[in-house]
Amino acid sequence: MSRALLRFIRLSPTKARLVAREVQGMNAELALASLEFTSSKAARIIAKVIASAVANGGYQPESVIIYSCRVDTGPVLRRFTPRARGRATPIRKPTSHVLVEVLTQSEIDSRKGIKKPNKATKSVQDDTTLKNLKQESKHQVAKSSKEKTSLEGVAKKQFGTKKEDAAKVGKEKKTEAKVKIQSKEGATKRATKQIKNEDK
Repeated sequence: MSRALLRFIRLSPTKARLVAREVQGMNAELALASLEFTSSKAARIIAKVIASAVANGGYQPESVIIYSCRVDTGPVLRRFTPRARGRATPIRKPTSHVLVEVLTQSEIDSRKGIKKPNKATKSVQDDTTLKNLKQESKHQVAKSSKEKTSLEGVAKKQFGTKKEDAAKVGKEKKTEAKVKIQSKEGATKRATKQIKNEDK
């Protein structure tokens, strides 16, 4: 693999991409021959970059394929031109960066051997992950419900015994109070009887 990069060339990237798309994937020798008879500034510049990429790798043009031909936008030079009534209108002079990558057929085949996951396999994997997540969430919900029921049972036992104890104590207190009242009433009745007997 070899590459060549030409930066800050005074070339419109939108116009250069029209040529770059036609060249990408072609044999380098065939691409250079076709660009030689293309009447555009971008064709001349891209042909020079392709020749540079082939020379950088020490290849022959007929044994190499253009794997990538990319044109990126660079900074825009802003100029102004005078117009009527003392006005000035802007002029945009765009620049671009041209990148060419060149590979042999064996290198391309080795890259194709690394298979990327298809959309179908991705969707199947996503479905399995969603199912696993749903199952895990169900298990967690069941565990949490069991824990809640167990805690509620423990709380009921504890608070139930406390309530029963409190009820028993209340009943005992009520009985004690009734006994005291009855004893007081009996004492008052006795005292009144004694007083009546003394008066007689």
